[in-house]
Amino acid sequence: MIAILLMSMALQTVPADDPIGDLLHADATLPAAVEPASRIETADGVMAEVQCVGEYSQGGMIICRATPGTVLSLGDQGATADRDGWAVLGLNRDAGASVELRAQFPNGTSFSETHEVTQREYNIQRVDGVPPATVNPPADAIPRIRAQSRQKAAAYTSRWDGNGFAGGFIEPADGVITGVYGSQRVYNGEPRRPHYGLDFANETGTEVVAVADGIVTLAEADMYYEGGLIFIDHGQGFTSAFLHLSEVDVVEGQIVTQGERIGAIGSGGRSTGPHVDWRIKWRNRYVDPALVLQVDPSDLR
Repeated sequence: MIAILLMSMALQTVPADDPIGDLLHADATLPAAVEPASRIETADGVMAEVQCVGEYSQGGMIICRATPGTVLSLGDQGATADRDGWAVLGLNRDAGASVELRAQFPNGTSFSETHEVTQREYNIQRVDGVPPATVNPPADAIPRIRAQSRQKAAAYTSRWDGNGFAGGFIEPADGVITGVYGSQRVYNGEPRRPHYGLDFANETGTEVVAVADGIVTLAEADMYYEGGLIFIDHGQGFTSAFLHLSEVDVVEGQIVTQGERIGAIGSGGRSTGPHVDWRIKWRNRYVDPALVLQVDPSDLR
């Protein structure tokens, strides 16, 4: 775990925006700091504070503790610190070389700091001569795919008021990691969507558990691409997805706790073998589950 602690800067005014395998490696050392949390004395004599942990890396997660009601933003996306002061932020797969972290405190004071973002190299596989029917779904499947896409998009709008992310994350299942975040295939010159998950392969029926506390926002046994599919919002829209399940043991609206059984490994949907594909989405960004597992929020308690 690498702690990133904010250093105070000159106060400024910022808008209170509150807008979501195969091989990869990081090619640079991730930045670290051990300075105390920023404390800014405001005009009314109140001390405003913010402290964060995480990695400023493509696909990284940042967890912060701040004055409740503080709006924290990372680039063009943000979250508001809850009643306990917790907020979660994320960087996407192709985040640029730097990002601005801004804090807008409830009394109107603010500051910002620019962080370098570790750039990663992803494995790109180019495969030519693949029959088009193998790459693209048949025409009669398109209505089903579109309807399910709308269903998933609606589930991703969840903003649970809990803070399960503040308890840290565990792996969803026992198994061998066979797929990682960021890799991508190009079929017949046509790039496909990158792989945004972390795959755990094991026998069909192997237990899958909740990686952190949260609320179930989607629970379907037979999706076209994913087979058995579960979404869990861990707070503020920081949502885990579990794909290719053979069993779905939860229902929408159910509150789950870390380590609780939610389903079982399978090979449903478009899958080449039994595994669970664990993905995380925050706002319009996919976050790397492998990096999320490394973050220890206990230092902020």
